[in-house]
Amino acid sequence: MLVQSSRFRFRFLFPPIQKRIPSSLSFSVASSAMDSASPSMLFLCGKSSSEWEVAKSLKINDTLNLPNGGKVSALLQSEINTFRFGEYAFNVDLFLNSLSTKRFGRFLIWSPLLPSTHDVVSHNFCELPVGTVCVADTQFKGRGRSKNAWESPRGCLMFSFTLQMEDGKTVPLVQYVVSLAVTEAIQDVCDRNGFPFINVRIKWPNDLYLNGLKVGGILCTSTYKSKKFNVSCGIGFNVGNEKPTTCLNTVLKELSTTPNEFRREDVMAAFFNKFEMFYDIFINQGFQTLEELYYRTWLHSGQRVIVQEKNEDRVVENVVTIQGLTSSGYLLAIGDDNQMCELHPDGNSFDFFKGLVRRKLE
Repeated sequence: MLVQSSRFRFRFLFPPIQKRIPSSLSFSVASSAMDSASPSMLFLCGKSSSEWEVAKSLKINDTLNLPNGGKVSALLQSEINTFRFGEYAFNVDLFLNSLSTKRFGRFLIWSPLLPSTHDVVSHNFCELPVGTVCVADTQFKGRGRSKNAWESPRGCLMFSFTLQMEDGKTVPLVQYVVSLAVTEAIQDVCDRNGFPFINVRIKWPNDLYLNGLKVGGILCTSTYKSKKFNVSCGIGFNVGNEKPTTCLNTVLKELSTTPNEFRREDVMAAFFNKFEMFYDIFINQGFQTLEELYYRTWLHSGQRVIVQEKNEDRVVENVVTIQGLTSSGYLLAIGDDNQMCELHPDGNSFDFFKGLVRRKLE
């Protein structure tokens, strides 16, 4: 893979990554065909009486809405059974019963069809309890990096949740905590159900890979208000949809002789159970405490990169080896000349930070 900017370019030497395909995404369904004047149905659900009271208040006050004047119909968890959504609908009770957190995921918004879960939580951030999660069976205007819009099919796990942070220096690192929680959640589900080991890996900065194919992606956005960062984290992961790449259940069938399957509800509950634990460590002790586990999960330790720097009419090539992450969350690499450099993402690719700083190893 070769990436070029006006100043630098570099490419990975190994290991090869197969297709660069967006996570959990269908290919050609026109969003305009799915978008209608009908309000999006949002079912407000909670694990305890305190969350139920929040749900009732939001419904009574008709508080929630979507960007650009989008309308929603807020309904309570008790009203789900008055509709027939079919066997593929998200099982709210199964998720909440599997959840053991104190903050994250306890207030749940579920929708059978939604433009974007990320828009629901980010647009209504101040109206929702911190830790709220929105999950949809199908979404047709999902958000990705560089303002990409993704259409996501049935069988994909698509959810977004909120958190609040005070230290702006740690905000860019939270996506790595989310990534780690996803991979560890998959292993937890495997262990609990006796499934074979499924090795989901992290491709920096925010992609998830399985058997060399992209199966998930993470998007974290933030706004600053009242001396706090309001962070919205979105996750898309291929659980039961084998197209356009592969999914957990396809790989599980190849490894298992029994008809086992991953359920979206189990994966999402396991994610929040792991994330809350990792997040507390992250906030109280720093990301360094999680780095060893993170590096065991990502694809890049020891990966070689060719760096090409334009100097007037000449192109100078250097080979660097990825060592880990810098304190600010970018890739740390060392050259064959023993000089350090920092690699930064640019859109959907990688790019060097302008004004790249190099320093010798101590």
